[in-house]
Amino acid sequence: MTTRDTAFLFDCEGDELVGLISAPVGEIAGIGVLIVVGGPQYRVGSHRQFVLLARYLAAAGIPCMRFDYRGLGDGTGEQRDFENIGADVRAAVDAFCERMPAVKRVVLWGLCDGATASCFHAQHDPRVAGLMLLNPWVKTAAGEARTYLKHYYLRRLVDPGFWKKLFAGKVSVGRSLDEVVKAARTANGKDTGGSAQLSAAEGELPQRMATALLRARKPFRVVLSGRDYIAREFEQAVAAGGPWEKLPGARNPERLEDADHTFSSAAWRMAVARATADWAGRLGQGEEGRER
Repeated sequence: MTTRDTAFLFDCEGDELVGLISAPVGEIAGIGVLIVVGGPQYRVGSHRQFVLLARYLAAAGIPCMRFDYRGLGDGTGEQRDFENIGADVRAAVDAFCERMPAVKRVVLWGLCDGATASCFHAQHDPRVAGLMLLNPWVKTAAGEARTYLKHYYLRRLVDPGFWKKLFAGKVSVGRSLDEVVKAARTANGKDTGGSAQLSAAEGELPQRMATALLRARKPFRVVLSGRDYIAREFEQAVAAGGPWEKLPGARNPERLEDADHTFSSAAWRMAVARATADWAGRLGQGEEGRER
């Protein structure tokens, strides 16, 4: 299918943002995909991931918009973290629907903290049809420490290469033990490396994300990389229960076992693109709610 890229500027609370829509020439689906970038990133993405995804979707008949939010890429204004870009996402959805009148509903596509930001926005926007969440960011000091204890330090103990380095004197035993002890204390909430106030705020993120998804009542799909600590921390947060128990879609993600955090190979990018096109297409046809 022939496609066309269109670049434009749009306003967000007095600042100027850059948007770019990839769309098919001819018939356009009534559903589009908005890429919410993870920071610090901009509309192109690592290894041109967002460019390639947008053009793949357009060739499949699904319009896709990517944009720079304030303070990143070519967006003016002060840089913001993922918890403070709600106005940027809303302005982008406004601009998308205005320039593509055929698009009535939008799938928010987010990688890392872009996925988390999408969850926070979806509950406030009835135009959001669903969410595509890749390696969602739910980092806390304790969660990160537990992830490294389980998926890094324990694996080192059964790695022959580690023991060879140890006996060859290439590993500092004292420093390694200090790292393990510190990680264990942090995992148990005894050493956050900062103030108690910061620790409490961090500890709320996984629960706040789950609560936002429950309030949104939108279908979502989770894709996790097999070689990514951020994905492992998300799995641990979900396994801890709480509000996640009401979100079976989070407990049954799609996994790309060999993929890294940004799906950097052509095969991994294509797998994500195909999954996105398939799922957005089914949402557009009304096949909703099965992944929630």
